[in-house]
Amino acid sequence: MLWRGALAGVLCWVGSMSLAWANALENVRVWPAPDETRVVMDMADVPAYSFFTLTKPNRLVVDLKDTSLGMKLPHAVSGSKILTKIRKSSPPEKGTYRLVFELKDKSLPRIFTLAPGGEYGHRLVIDLPHGKAATPPPVAKKPTPTETQAALPFGTDDIIVAIDPGHGGNDPGAIGPRRKYEKHVTLSIARRVAAKINAVPGMKAVLTRNGDYFVDLNKRSEIARRQGAHLLVSIHADGFHKPQPNGASVWVLSRKRANSEIGRWIEKHEEQSNLLGGGALLDDNQDEYLSRAVLDLQFSNSQKEGYDVAVRVLKEMGKVTKLHKANPEHASLAVLKSPDIPSLLVEAGFITNPQEEKLLLSASHQQKIANAVYKGVLGYFEEFPPDGTLMAARKNGIKHKVTSGQSLSVIASKYGSSVSAIKAANGLKSNSLRIGQVLTVPNVNLDALSSSSRSKPSSSKAISSVSTATTSAVHTVKRGEFLGKIAAKYDVSVASIRSANKLRSDELAIGQKLKIVGIKPKDKKHKVKRGEYLGKIASNYGVSVDSIRQANKLRSDELAIGQTLIIPGS
Repeated sequence: MLWRGALAGVLCWVGSMSLAWANALENVRVWPAPDETRVVMDMADVPAYSFFTLTKPNRLVVDLKDTSLGMKLPHAVSGSKILTKIRKSSPPEKGTYRLVFELKDKSLPRIFTLAPGGEYGHRLVIDLPHGKAATPPPVAKKPTPTETQAALPFGTDDIIVAIDPGHGGNDPGAIGPRRKYEKHVTLSIARRVAAKINAVPGMKAVLTRNGDYFVDLNKRSEIARRQGAHLLVSIHADGFHKPQPNGASVWVLSRKRANSEIGRWIEKHEEQSNLLGGGALLDDNQDEYLSRAVLDLQFSNSQKEGYDVAVRVLKEMGKVTKLHKANPEHASLAVLKSPDIPSLLVEAGFITNPQEEKLLLSASHQQKIANAVYKGVLGYFEEFPPDGTLMAARKNGIKHKVTSGQSLSVIASKYGSSVSAIKAANGLKSNSLRIGQVLTVPNVNLDALSSSSRSKPSSSKAISSVSTATTSAVHTVKRGEFLGKIAAKYDVSVASIRSANKLRSDELAIGQKLKIVGIKPKDKKHKVKRGEYLGKIASNYGVSVDSIRQANKLRSDELAIGQTLIIPGS
């Protein structure tokens, strides 16, 4: 009887131990991103959990039920705007494991589980938004033709190209025979493309991700849209269940399912990527962009433009690498479904092919691919520049609306053009102009305009009034200072300081902060160099030609090398 009782006790102990260890926390991975930090906990089985938040200090507490620890804690976190440390704490009950996430600020966590996929097993995912950083910035508004005609100078905006490195974070993408991840190859190539584009005056590249973190497929177009992108190029490295396929390809959107085996594989792989990353899959019934596109003619235009760019990119890629197909291919991919942004997806090669995996890991080959993408994009925009951009101005000239007192010679001088060129471009038979007349100004000094337009407003009012523009500052009161002394320092009135700070008396406290408004910019001096003219100098300083003429009492626009000019209020 005693033996049987002892055996029963051992069995009960073993049973309780197996119950307490029904699951295990095997690893924790942290992926800081610009807007949120993602924590992925690798579990041995489906996690059972509960959570709550605490303040003073800010913490997230997660209880893992029937779970043991298979890793070391605490875990210090670097590079995150919200998370500093993950540690363990006393559990509320036996068999529960308690994790504490120490936070820098308040955050509303999003917690969900992921089923096994790819090389990962069961996972518990925590997304921690970075407070205000999680609020998306306003959409960059593209100027309409009407708005453009009201601005001087106009036609100098950048062409913005969104470069989208595929995969990232807990979504590695395709994996090569040497266990190399697609996500690293795509980010490297994307950065190289962006660097080439950013080196071109009048073009700007933005990355949908610039680090090893996951971005939901449906958010990538949103990022491009918020930046006012004229084009979205998604960079990938192909994968397949067989090692034989090779060669680069370029994909554009098809509203039908792909009709090739490779295309179907890519579509399936995209779904798997969002599952691995924990993003929301596109549902045919909830795809707002594709639903809008049915009634939106803009969608057809974007598809056409995307295809035209794809043809050029593919042609350039054929010069530096083997192609899988000679023409752009079609697939129904989430990242291509924006109706208002022409989009294409570049597959740089098959990372699942041993020879191409080696090439894709090579810096020199990555640069060749990047150069090909860049040349294809640049070639398209040089031929078809969007209205209101610097490239459109370079190709077609700038529009100028005539204002009171302006003559052909004044306008020509302002833009570094000539009277004869303006007359020829507009079919003018005389030098007579009327107020409000819109002229095309060819042969503009665009280098000066492109540099100045990045640092000042583009409206005619802003340019003509630079000399009278004012700025503000914050002044910290020091010992011995009084209102009159501070006003004299900034060349403003005592009354303006009183008004801006709502002061009831003139008594000041040491260390008190005062807002100083109405500060006039100081004049600068410029020594004329070889090849410079009034239009170029005015553009460099962001002032009008007339203001320089008046400040220097110039009777003509001829300048001498070494001549010193006063640049008013620059």
